[in-house]
Amino acid sequence: MLYLAQVQKQKSPGQLELLLLAHQQSTYKWEVDEQEKIVSLAEAISLQEGVLVLLELSPSGEMQSLQDAASWVLELVKTYLTSGVTPAFLKAETERAEQWRQSMTLQNQDLARRSLEVEARREQIQALEESFKRDKENENSTES
Repeated sequence: MLYLAQVQKQKSPGQLELLLLAHQQSTYKWEVDEQEKIVSLAEAISLQEGVLVLLELSPSGEMQSLQDAASWVLELVKTYLTSGVTPAFLKAETERAEQWRQSMTLQNQDLARRSLEVEARREQIQALEESFKRDKENENSTES
């Protein structure tokens, strides 16, 4: 699993402590870790305190990869923040899409209701036509 982590004070050489900040749920979805969880790694890596890193852990908790998160963060800024895609914008777009979906649902329900009304009227017209034909046949047969 991929984590965004922050380097903590190293208590001893060869021991790296990372505070897990968030983890990746899917390609474009991350979840912030509310509970502070510190992972200690026995790695001879020297990183300054406070540095953000991307940490990939195996299911058993072993480090698979560790890289500086600076380029990843800059890519996020370029992709989302320079184009005006803010959390408020995304929320507004989500609300607008939900309103559109609700509007389409109402229109679909109205269309279905109108279709049923048209079908009922068509059946009434057919019944009247048949009744009219029968009445006309009865008139013709009584005249003969």
